[in-house]
Amino acid sequence: MQHHDVRAHKSAENLPREEQLAWKIAQVAVDPVEVEADVAEMIGNRIIDNAAVAIASLNRAPVVSAREQAQRHPFKPGAAIFGVEERVSPEWAAWANGVAVRELDYHDTFLAADYSHPADNIPPILAVAQHVGCDGRALVRGLATGYEIQVDLVRAISLHKHKIDHVAHLGPSAAAGIGTMLGLDDETIFQAVGQALHTTTATRQSRKGEISTWKAHAPAFAGKMAVESVDRAMRGQTSPVPIYEGEDGVIAWLLDGWEAAYSVPLPGPGEPKRGILDTYTKEHSAEYQAQAWIDLARKLGAERPELRDPERVESIVLHTSHHTHYVIGSGANDPQKYDPTASRETLDHSIPYIVAVALQDGGWHHVDSYAPGRAARPDTIELWNRISTVEEPIWTERYHDPDPDKKAFGGRIVITLTDGETIEDEIFVADAHPAGARPFGRAEYVQKLRTLAQGIVEDAEIDRFLALVERLPELTVDEVRQLNVLAPAGTVDTGTTNGIF
Repeated sequence: MQHHDVRAHKSAENLPREEQLAWKIAQVAVDPVEVEADVAEMIGNRIIDNAAVAIASLNRAPVVSAREQAQRHPFKPGAAIFGVEERVSPEWAAWANGVAVRELDYHDTFLAADYSHPADNIPPILAVAQHVGCDGRALVRGLATGYEIQVDLVRAISLHKHKIDHVAHLGPSAAAGIGTMLGLDDETIFQAVGQALHTTTATRQSRKGEISTWKAHAPAFAGKMAVESVDRAMRGQTSPVPIYEGEDGVIAWLLDGWEAAYSVPLPGPGEPKRGILDTYTKEHSAEYQAQAWIDLARKLGAERPELRDPERVESIVLHTSHHTHYVIGSGANDPQKYDPTASRETLDHSIPYIVAVALQDGGWHHVDSYAPGRAARPDTIELWNRISTVEEPIWTERYHDPDPDKKAFGGRIVITLTDGETIEDEIFVADAHPAGARPFGRAEYVQKLRTLAQGIVEDAEIDRFLALVERLPELTVDEVRQLNVLAPAGTVDTGTTNGIF
């Protein structure tokens, strides 16, 4: 990897295009390097993973709404929408599928200087592939770029520190991935990356306090903007330059300002794009920083059933990383994180709630664990309110460790019982993590799809879809257009919402 120093510049400095981060991203995108076999295999895994979580969310209100909006924009050839046969304009397919993939907070993740769900790149890149007619090889190359750019930006630039939503790294990565897939020139990709970043910077209030349904829409919007940005750039339209380094640009005014310098790692010429292999998926439908805690809680609940009884528990303290404490822990100072009437999106970002339920239930369910009745159980509320978090420097250090063998997203739990006994345990990574107790491979991704699709999509349809994914780099244009999972007639909510479209 080559590390590129990036900082703000005065307009009078006239920073050469070749020294701008957006141009360097474009150079990665145009590099004709082939995708390695293990990367292509993981891309297939994540296409399966996205399908699994999208099917499970087909009839949830945000997904129904987004799908209805997309269906108001039919187009030919167009792109597919999860669950249905209609073809729509690609930017709207990216929107509808992006919401479906993100709704349950149940697909892949990469955490470093910032947060990300890199599989959010798949809906916009796949939608464009289906519309313009790309084969499997081109699709795989585009997705490898999308993952690489997002992972590399997340490694180096913290958006969260300045309360900017993490989808600001997604717009540029998806635009770059589309550029690779379509074989666009570096100038066009450069302009598209700039436009995609410029249109996707937003505040992080969507993940603070009472979390709304926009949480699922945010990455879908970034994907939609990426498609539109590439379209404009292909028509010769230009973007703000330099978008990152400019005097009134992102670094100077949205991020660390004039004293800041970022070192952004990007593959050098001819270097394979392997960023996807540093990402990880979720076994549980919850914020990634909760994954390991769910595994530890279900283990402790099974070993010590008395921990499920709040009358036996004096306190539970989770010693964890800065991000976990301040984003989904008591350090966020959000009273909503202890509110039994809070929305699903809010409970998903409450580690005290998640640990309480996982401890009592011995596991986690993408629907039942968030049900209003489940959250309102008196014994759960009592236990929930006895759980707090504290930041412990060693866990923050492990969270940011660049060595994947040392990187950790868990912590240490200290349970004090009412009789004075103290129970301590710790977990470094989730069981499903590549370094965990039960790492996910192709078989686990397939099982996740079959489990979440049960009762919604017929087995024969799942088999058809999986057979395509098995041959992903070899797919023809027509086969790429069939990379969708259809639900039986009458299964998908046709919707009842009304709007402008």
